[in-house]
Amino acid sequence: MKLKNYFESTKGLGVLSTADNNGKVNAAIYSRPHFMEDGSLAFIMRDRLTHKNIQSNPHASYLFREDGSGYTGKRLYLTKIREEQDSDLIDSLSRRSYSSGPDRREARFLVFFNLESERPLVGDTE
Repeated sequence: MKLKNYFESTKGLGVLSTADNNGKVNAAIYSRPHFMEDGSLAFIMRDRLTHKNIQSNPHASYLFREDGSGYTGKRLYLTKIREEQDSDLIDSLSRRSYSSGPDRREARFLVFFNLESERPLVGDTE
């Protein structure tokens, strides 16, 4: 999968944007998406505003800016399809380890998305 290889080999900064059912927008820093065998993308989330928004509005946008000069990267348009909570799969995918402290006890969700469209960071292909 071309997009999976891109995210595995490219460093940068990601922002996941969501909106609640009234259209109030939120944007938060998120690591690169996980690419699942079924073709879906997934993000690990805590039960905070982004997760709350995705419960009432399944649409999200992920903006990724590559490290370096200029404006190179991707925009992904996503639709939530399912989620799971505190599973072994979350532990196996997690890129960070929380051995102690309040973050370790906080619920984690693995939220799966269909990729609706992909665009470059700058410009438009549609």
